[in-house]
Amino acid sequence: MANSVEKALYIVATPIGNLNDITLRALDVLKNVDIIACEDTRTTSILLNKYSINTKLISYHKFSEKQKSEVILNYLFNDKSIALVSDAGTPLICDPGSTLVDSAIKNGFKIIPIPGPSAIITFLSAVNKEGEDFKFIGFLPRVKNQIIETFLKNKNENLIFYQSPNRLLETLEILKDNFPSKKIAVARELTKKFEEIKIDCALNLFNFYTKNPPKGEIVVMLYKGNILEESNNDSMDNEELNQKIKKLKDSGFKDKEISLILSKLYDVSKNAVYDILLEKKKSD
Repeated sequence: MANSVEKALYIVATPIGNLNDITLRALDVLKNVDIIACEDTRTTSILLNKYSINTKLISYHKFSEKQKSEVILNYLFNDKSIALVSDAGTPLICDPGSTLVDSAIKNGFKIIPIPGPSAIITFLSAVNKEGEDFKFIGFLPRVKNQIIETFLKNKNENLIFYQSPNRLLETLEILKDNFPSKKIAVARELTKKFEEIKIDCALNLFNFYTKNPPKGEIVVMLYKGNILEESNNDSMDNEELNQKIKKLKDSGFKDKEISLILSKLYDVSKNAVYDILLEKKKSD
């Protein structure tokens, strides 16, 4: 066993994109443990090669958790020190490791967390929230009705979830059709070259990502409460209001929905919106 680390299972957070985000303590542990268990040896090798670390790697992914947990326990029983890493971020947060940690605890081994990057915390540090509380649910269900049920159940939470690029538009479509006035934050490729954070209503986000197909890792927050509020639009004139009404009409929103969205988004009177809608009906 290496002298600078004790016999234990180290849970080591690694960068979510920018390799410079690794901590000094994490580098020290990765360099001095006997074995590093990782999701994909090719991915972890990129990080280790950057910092000239030659520690032995073994694979540990969601399809081999039970089998590899037994192998790693045997290493611990033989006085080896082990570091567990995921491909990116903090292990056990939507990544493998729970089975191993549970077994290690039951067998009396020490668990030492080495904190560092996490997509959730990185995301939360870059967006405003409705209070400090939030709820993270991992990935959304795949069935539409279950997604809607999840959103309804958590309507009073700052609800955070991961989403894949190929399912983001589907999720935003569900939101614009069922929760058109919700405030939503979408973060993509955090800490990487093409990092992007957008905060808007589902309709605008849907339109944006329809024109700009998303790539990379994505984190989403559905804000608690019901509406996206903007405080600097008190002086919106009728021409601008008409343009926004037309856009919502063209997108299939009903008059009642349009009045609610515009009154909450831009702090204009519902009656003013209704009046314009009535005038449009008379002139059509």
